[in-house]
Amino acid sequence: MTGLHDDPLQIILRSKREATRFQILVEIAEHQPAVRQQEIATKLGITPQAVSEYIREMVDEGLVSAYGRGRYEVTKNGVEWVLKNAEALESYARHVTRDIIQQVAVWTAIAEEEIRKGETVGVYMQHGWLYAGKEEQSAMGEATMDAVPGEDVGVARLNGIIEHCEGLVHVCKVPRIERGGSRMIRTDLLIDAIRSSDMVAAVGLESYVALLKAGREPDMFFGAREGVIEAAFHGRECAILIVDEEFTDFLKRLETAGLAYTIHDLMTS
Repeated sequence: MTGLHDDPLQIILRSKREATRFQILVEIAEHQPAVRQQEIATKLGITPQAVSEYIREMVDEGLVSAYGRGRYEVTKNGVEWVLKNAEALESYARHVTRDIIQQVAVWTAIAEEEIRKGETVGVYMQHGWLYAGKEEQSAMGEATMDAVPGEDVGVARLNGIIEHCEGLVHVCKVPRIERGGSRMIRTDLLIDAIRSSDMVAAVGLESYVALLKAGREPDMFFGAREGVIEAAFHGRECAILIVDEEFTDFLKRLETAGLAYTIHDLMTS
């Protein structure tokens, strides 16, 4: 087993063995406790014997627990290993799509003014949206079509960096229902915490109800964690109310993504 302190990106991308281990752990996590090794083998294109050997090794290393024939669960250490590698892959994918593929992709922007196909345009971000205009910007490209003001326009051969500031994330912890739920949240503190946010999200019904009590319908509920991270990357200031058992993991996600955040204490005394 490669040490947890090694670079997970190098491990997964350069070692077929570790990539296979990663995939098998994900499959076990998705289907536990009843794990069909034949289905995993078919999906990954390896033999059932290989799957069995991988699982046996991971049981020995404490990444997987076995509870009889065909019954397995990913341990806490296994979950941490999967998350560490998944976050590294996510960061790498973001680098590829944002820093590399932009050289060959066609980007979509909102036309700031009338634009003609083939014109050189400057691309910039404002309030989370990409705009294209004739004024020189730090990122320049070529319009792929005609567009009138306010219309979507394609921009190819983009060069330079699209300047923008990532948004601050306001993180508010809400206790699960067995610890009081929304009843433990001071509405006045909640209103103050979300006051400057462009977008507000809720994770857990306790958080959703707390927002309703404050007179605010959340902008995001389903897929809220990913939505907040994406919005913050695009420069939107966000607030997220999140149940306490998922609080720490979400902070780790923000730190891995390199996003700034502040924590608000909304609890009643």
